[in-house]
Amino acid sequence: MKIYNTLKKKKEEFIPIEEGKVRMYVCGPTVYNYIHIGNARPIIVFDTVRRYLEYKGYEVNFVSNFTDVDDKIIKKANDEGVSATEISERFIDECRKDQDGLNVKPATTNPKATEEIDGMIEMIEALIQKGNAYEKNGTVYFRTRSFKDYGKLSKKNIDDLEAGIRIAVSDEKEDPMDFVLWKPKKEGEPYWTSPWSDGRPGWHIECSVMSKKYLGDQIDIHAGGEDLVFPHHENEIAQSEACNGKEFARYWMHNAFLNIDNKKMSKSEGNFFTVREVSEKYPLQVLRFFMLSAHYRSPLNFSKELMEASKNGLERILTATYNLGHLLESAEPKELAEDEKNILAEVESLNDKFDMAMDDDFNTADAIAAIFEIVKAANSKITSDNSKELIQKVLDKILTLSDILGIHAKKNEELLDDEIEQLIQDRQNARKSKDFAKADEIRNLLLEKGIILEDTREGVRWKRA
Repeated sequence: MKIYNTLKKKKEEFIPIEEGKVRMYVCGPTVYNYIHIGNARPIIVFDTVRRYLEYKGYEVNFVSNFTDVDDKIIKKANDEGVSATEISERFIDECRKDQDGLNVKPATTNPKATEEIDGMIEMIEALIQKGNAYEKNGTVYFRTRSFKDYGKLSKKNIDDLEAGIRIAVSDEKEDPMDFVLWKPKKEGEPYWTSPWSDGRPGWHIECSVMSKKYLGDQIDIHAGGEDLVFPHHENEIAQSEACNGKEFARYWMHNAFLNIDNKKMSKSEGNFFTVREVSEKYPLQVLRFFMLSAHYRSPLNFSKELMEASKNGLERILTATYNLGHLLESAEPKELAEDEKNILAEVESLNDKFDMAMDDDFNTADAIAAIFEIVKAANSKITSDNSKELIQKVLDKILTLSDILGIHAKKNEELLDDEIEQLIQDRQNARKSKDFAKADEIRNLLLEKGIILEDTREGVRWKRA
């Protein structure tokens, strides 16, 4: 298996630190709002990487954090007149709902920054003692030039970076490139007591500490979006390696950006979509299928046309498994005929093609193509005359390979119209009684069954997806 390592700028054979085990850290979201579809890409991509590693027999310790103290969280809390904890806990819950809808496996550990402050203080103290950090007026800075390999991930030269700084630099810093590890509190902010000041940690120190605590000083894979390469991941390397005296991560994986109708996603452009908003128009399995339709290191363009194409592609797989399931009900157990053995050999060859694609830096686009070829073989070569064994094996193969990609490949039984109307009424009753969690649960259930709800001034309308 080969992984493209951002650190080395090339594909490398994957060799974990400990045989049969993988330690993997993925930078998670800052929880101040619903996650957007840009957040969803790394969540889906690296969940799929984890699933494939497990399929290959590895035991994966998968850690993904929640950044639950941040300027955006504090601003939202102050705007609403509530605590920062209330905001972060609310959107951690909402993030988990969206992850469930995307069929993302729960992480081994989901640490929260606010619960790891003691560890951050300990690491900062160690960095000060080693001469890699210093304190000025309650703020602690990392002494960037003390880490000789700074820039090795992003391939940026520290002198070029410093020359490019145009903004005014605090007089407190010894060097413009030094970055904050701890900062004093401001009015209205949450804070913790430290040896330097009542305050809170800088962003970069969080992941270094949480990775060390839950995975050890060295890990196999560190992953995230390409926007994190610099400065976040570069600073993580500097902190962790300066503190621990060891290589931090063997393989660095980064997914490319997601564009919307060929433009960068931004609220000012009016092309900013949350996962929750997309779920009102498409089942989230379609969004997952769409995200995996391109290689994770290729830029991906989100558009209605491409989402419709993904919906149709997923439907091809669902229809095939539905038809095979229907054939299975009346199929008879009998010895495999020669032509059936040939079909199974073809399917196994396509399974090998799937594995080869995934072994080549997790090429999900080619892996999906292999599943489509199995679907095509099933549609054209399997009939009610075939043996139960053949039908079952082909069905199982499609379901297994789809599951590795996190795709549910079985059609849900269709709801009858009166069942839909009753569920809609139950949802309305839940909303009237302010049980919004139940109302959301019913909406999501209907979405899973292919029913899209539209709240209008005339009442709730529904249609089949």
